Amino acid sequence: MSERPPEAILDALRRMNLSGATGGERLTGGVSSDIWRIDLPSGPICVKRALEKLRVAADWHAPVERNVFEARWMRHAAGFAPRLLGQDPASGTLAMAFLSPEDHPLWKNQLRDGIADAGFAARVAEALVAIHARTAADPSIAAEFPTDAIFYDIRLEPYLVATARAHPDRAERLLALVAATQANKKALVHGDVSPKNILRGPSGPVFLDAECAWWGDPAFDLAFCLNHLLLKCLWTPRARDGFLHCFDALAAAYLRGVSWETPDALEQRAAALLPGLFLARVDGKSPVEYITSEPQKDQVRRVARALLADPPERLAAIREAWTKETDT
Repeated sequence: MSERPPEAILDALRRMNLSGATGGERLTGGVSSDIWRIDLPSGPICVKRALEKLRVAADWHAPVERNVFEARWMRHAAGFAPRLLGQDPASGTLAMAFLSPEDHPLWKNQLRDGIADAGFAARVAEALVAIHARTAADPSIAAEFPTDAIFYDIRLEPYLVATARAHPDRAERLLALVAATQANKKALVHGDVSPKNILRGPSGPVFLDAECAWWGDPAFDLAFCLNHLLLKCLWTPRARDGFLHCFDALAAAYLRGVSWETPDALEQRAAALLPGLFLARVDGKSPVEYITSEPQKDQVRRVARALLADPPERLAAIREAWTKETDT
């Protein structure tokens, strides 16, 4: 059923020379933006307007100018992101091509349904490492992303710093991960490489929602995505082995494409960071919605806390620890 979009969005569209909206539909799934399919005479488009207060239980605010940097990320990730149609910085609104769910299903939904395709996981990794390599080769891009404070506010603080407050005996390690992530600036980072932000398009993966775009450590993107494949083992237990194969395929394909530094150096940072992100998804400001029972949360805590106390150097060590935990 068609709805009338908010006047603020219609005004922003007029400023982008995209007027003539005949209706639309509010899309679900976003906690940080108001997202609409807008029907124009030329066909449907997708419009995002950044929210200052995120739709989560915690008191979590973020500057709306992050929308500007998302649009810049989309330009640099051309071929792996929806086509950008316009940007209205004044309202924190951008317009992009609408990709139909019929031919661009959400990867998260497929994982929920137990579809564990290691080949597609490898394609996600190949696309992600291509973006990192492309941008690492042009460090002048860093000037377009003065987003250290935004990345801290919407990634490092709500994930690692908040989790350090919840686990004071692991706080020193978690805060050291914050410092290490901030210190390794090498490429353009998406910041939210989650299956909920990846479409399975006919030509390959399409990345959405780069609101955390930052010139920083690409190991963060790798660890962030691998984290979700581990967590999905609790969401859809019957597909656990398939998800672990996806973990292996994604890690291997990504590391094969690392060209701006040694793959070993990047893997060590990703392996160190992953346990912190793992723990953050049960005890940080943005817990995953599908892990609700205390026994499942305790499984994550046991593995993450042990790995934070004795940091791994290889991603395989994390996979092995989680396999043993979920075998019981």
